[in-house]
Amino acid sequence: MSWPEPTRKDHEAFCVAEGWQRVRDARGRTGTHHVTYELGLPDGRILRTRISHPVDRSGYGPSLWSHILRDQLQVTEAEFWAAVRENKKPNRGAPEPPAAALPADLVHMLIARVGLPEAEVAVMSKDQAIARLQRYWIDGT
Repeated sequence: MSWPEPTRKDHEAFCVAEGWQRVRDARGRTGTHHVTYELGLPDGRILRTRISHPVDRSGYGPSLWSHILRDQLQVTEAEFWAAVRENKKPNRGAPEPPAAALPADLVHMLIARVGLPEAEVAVMSKDQAIARLQRYWIDGT
C-alpha cells in the first residue's frame, strides 16, 4: 500500500493517539525547537522520539522517516497510519485482561478453603466458581 509523506504534525498525532508522554521541550544552539516524547512498553523498555518544531505540515525524507519508524516509534507504516487516522493503538504486546476474571476473594476461597487446585480454578467461569463454593458451603464437599 502507498502512504502519504508523513509530516511533523502526523508524527505528533501518532504520539498523542498512542498516549506518549511529552517529557521535554528544548531549544538547541541553532534556535531549533524540539519536543521529546516517551512511551513505556510492557517489557520495561522506554521508547523516545523527538519532533522538530514547528509542528507543521513539513515532511520527512524517506531515509529519516524509515529511521523514525524503525528505531524510535518501532511500528510499521500501517500501524503508524492506523493510529493517526483511526486512533488505533499499535499492539505493543500488552497482555489482554481476561474477559470475565474471577474476583480474587473467590479464587482464594476455592483454593484455600475448598482445596481445589489452582489450575482447576483458573479454567472456571464465574458461575461455575460460585456454584462450586456454594456446594462446599451446603455439602462440605
